[in-house]
Amino acid sequence: MEFYQKNPDDVIQQLNVTEDGLSSSEATKRLETNGYNEIEGKEKEPTWKLFLSTFKDAMVIILLIVAAIQLLLGEVVESIIIFLVLIINAIISVIQTRKAESSLDALKQMSSPIAKVLRDGSNISIPARELVKGDIVLLDAGDFIPADGRIIESGSLKVNEGMLTGESEAVEKNTITLTKEVPLGDRRNMVYSGSLVVYGRGKFVVTATAKETEIGKIAHMIETAESKQTPLQQKLDDFSKKLSIGILVLCIIIFAAEAGRIWFNQNTANLGESMLNAFMFAVAVAVAAIPEALSSIVTIVLAVGTTKMAKQHAVIRKLPAVETLGSTSVICTDKTGTLTQNKMTVTDYFLPDNPEESFPENPKEWNNAQTRLMGIAVLCNDSHISEDGQEIGDPTEVALIDFCNKNNKDYREIRATFKREAEIPFDSDRKLMSTLHTFNSGKTMLTKGGPDVMFKRCSSVYLDGKVQPLTPEILQRFQKANEEFSKQALRVLAYGYKRIPDEKTNISIEDEYELVLVGLTAMIDPPREAVYGSIKEAKNAGIRTIMITGDHKTTAQAIGRDIGLMDKNDIALTGQELDALTDEELNEKLERISVYARVSPENKIRIVKAWQKKGNVTAMTGDGVNDAPALKQADIGIAMGSGTEVAKDASAMILTDDNFVSIVNAVGVGRTVYNNIKKAISYLFAGNLGAIIAILFAVFMNMPNPFTALQLLFINLINDSLPAIALGMEKAEPGVMKKKPRNLHEGIFAGGTLKAVITRGLLIGIVVIISHYIGLQTSTEMGVAMAFTTLILARTLQTFAARSNVQTAFGAGFFSNKYVIGAVIVCFLLYGVTVLPVIREIFAIPAAFGWDEWLIAAGLALAAVILMEIIKVIQTRLVK
Repeated sequence: MEFYQKNPDDVIQQLNVTEDGLSSSEATKRLETNGYNEIEGKEKEPTWKLFLSTFKDAMVIILLIVAAIQLLLGEVVESIIIFLVLIINAIISVIQTRKAESSLDALKQMSSPIAKVLRDGSNISIPARELVKGDIVLLDAGDFIPADGRIIESGSLKVNEGMLTGESEAVEKNTITLTKEVPLGDRRNMVYSGSLVVYGRGKFVVTATAKETEIGKIAHMIETAESKQTPLQQKLDDFSKKLSIGILVLCIIIFAAEAGRIWFNQNTANLGESMLNAFMFAVAVAVAAIPEALSSIVTIVLAVGTTKMAKQHAVIRKLPAVETLGSTSVICTDKTGTLTQNKMTVTDYFLPDNPEESFPENPKEWNNAQTRLMGIAVLCNDSHISEDGQEIGDPTEVALIDFCNKNNKDYREIRATFKREAEIPFDSDRKLMSTLHTFNSGKTMLTKGGPDVMFKRCSSVYLDGKVQPLTPEILQRFQKANEEFSKQALRVLAYGYKRIPDEKTNISIEDEYELVLVGLTAMIDPPREAVYGSIKEAKNAGIRTIMITGDHKTTAQAIGRDIGLMDKNDIALTGQELDALTDEELNEKLERISVYARVSPENKIRIVKAWQKKGNVTAMTGDGVNDAPALKQADIGIAMGSGTEVAKDASAMILTDDNFVSIVNAVGVGRTVYNNIKKAISYLFAGNLGAIIAILFAVFMNMPNPFTALQLLFINLINDSLPAIALGMEKAEPGVMKKKPRNLHEGIFAGGTLKAVITRGLLIGIVVIISHYIGLQTSTEMGVAMAFTTLILARTLQTFAARSNVQTAFGAGFFSNKYVIGAVIVCFLLYGVTVLPVIREIFAIPAAFGWDEWLIAAGLALAAVILMEIIKVIQTRLVK
């Protein structure tokens, strides 16, 4: 049996403590045995280890080897450039990792620094870390609860447990023993570490400290939750390994071919120098094949995506989350504040007079029943709106004064006219609140409360402008209205009043009988208006939306059906019902479950893992400490801007407006960013393929190498970077949110990307070979200059073709991406620098290279790009 299922005396006896608390000596013993009441995290990996781990990537290792060899051979500039790029990437990676580790630190800071306890029969204050099981802790309004415990005394104690349960309303606590097994949110006789006392006072005996508390369990789940690689990271890692192997094999083959040719030519006089040149030739191939700036370009394109998402109220904490959003197939979302407005709103009311559906716009035209209903709702109410417009008080009561204001009657006018003279505060046992006021007819007690209680306390009803006996027929009309409201998951309140003798100055619980029943109001936290369209848009995009809430099942189902989240055959489960399912049973029912209610942190992680097991990229929203483990486990954790720091630190993205609509909008941006990354990748690899084709042709045709290593490095690191980044600025292609999420097993070259790379790479390679051949007719140096110029111009101009695999540059809007135009111009200027006097010698461009040669190279490059666009048009029409 759990502690909440035992009475206070049994708990005290089990923990071997008296009502005077522990003795100091016993507390010291327990502290030595069980340790301090604080959350201990595992030791962080040293920064230097994190830094070195970034160099484990296969392509990075090859680049390091190439840079080291070039350094030994005196090619200092090329080596320094490669080293700098790799170091910058490593620093960025370490910074991002350190940011991700801060969630546990935030969790540790949530414990109370001081606790008021009974020790040796006296009230003393001690550091909360020194609390032990069996300590009796005293609570007052404003205290943070320092450990988990069973309540043994309560005086109207109310505790805000939202950081654990996700529900914003304070929970009234008592000492009543619960016989059945209930979820954490319904354990009214327990308090939990990290929650806040908002009202009243109390006393509890500590039943759990440190890692055994609910917060401690969550800390453990955060530590053990898996950190997921994004789909793009997985694909790039896999591709890097395969590319690295391919490059090594290719370099070995080329070196062997060159070495064999040198050996069989019997050119022994310069054998060493020739072999060195052959080796450098092979190194040049490695430089040509590896897109050195790829990781930097991907990072920059993702950063551009974060800026776009910030405009959609989605702040990205971890760059890869941008791309992950684009592949999301399941969104597990909270209800309160995300799908709904997080504001209770009166949506309906009932009066037995059957008035019009809404109050008349002019309050002077309200009938007597409407006036009385509104008067009770406003006067028997402790909430108010401050001078700066801040709503203060219980959300249910705030909804009532807001209802009055929306019906063109300032609630302050009513309160100013009829001052409160006495009151009986609400409590969960009576489910009633009463206040005393003086009206023209004399003193009257106004009462509001739960319909089930009010119906039993009323003997009369206000009907047809007068007080009449509450007959069974009339009561049945009230009960039917209450049932209809309840079916819609609306929260219902009933209102009544009673004349009090004028000489009375106070009221008591005994007065709350023989009331006159007036009417009912029904309220709910309504869905956000834009949510309806966003749920539909998500469905069209092949994204399943799942509601996971701490609210009650009936309420969650009603909201789910209303917004279109639940289909006809979908079902809802509570956390307890979920616990009763085996993993096999859950897997079988998973795709039919659209709503989960009254869930625990463990439930949330289990739901996320179940969807991930089916191969889905899963997003999870949350705002409380209880959400943090699931936020970390999910492929992308999404915290609410109004949520706890723990939730934010465990997440990859923060919604500044707490709005589900912003998630769907961000998914659209994420898909566009992923498409743009693929465009940048295809651009880089098509250019590299063109260079490799030209090199291989030269090898097997026994021609001189068409490029120098510096030329290739200049193109890959300097010239190619800007166009690739510019492609990351492309707008969304038509129908981006009408396609299903991409298959997780789909490679980065799927969806026509590989075909585009091969087509464009072949065309670039062919024109470079032609240009090289033409230049060789003059000299070897001219051949290199012609090949370099054609390659750099063709790769730059292919930026226009790379903007889309289906649209031509003009179809996509030639001037719609100003960054592409700017990048192409800058690249031409950078190329212009290489042909300046003195500098052209560094880039192996002879003085004889002039306008005639440049025009031939430019014409060939332009022809290649025109052919790319023609082939694209033909392929698109064939597909249609």
